[in-house]
Amino acid sequence: MPNQPLQPFAPPTLILAHLPGMLSYNTVVVWLFCFVLVFWMIYSLVAIYHWLKYSHASWVALPAIGIHLFVSLVFIAFALSGVMFL
Repeated sequence: MPNQPLQPFAPPTLILAHLPGMLSYNTVVVWLFCFVLVFWMIYSLVAIYHWLKYSHASWVALPAIGIHLFVSLVFIAFALSGVMFL
């Protein structure tokens, strides 16, 4: 619509208007991170189980799994707290 001036972006207010007063955007983002990261950890554990069960002869498996878990936990801690522990 070229005849109207540009408006700055604002997040939708009607979506969260009907939810309880304690619920804010920060709470929604934290729960979204928790859901995604719990799914990531479950997926990682299943992948690790299958890797160890079907590729047990690989000498790279244990160090790679350890590095993957460490990096994942650092990302989870950073995403949920906003503080990097390195």
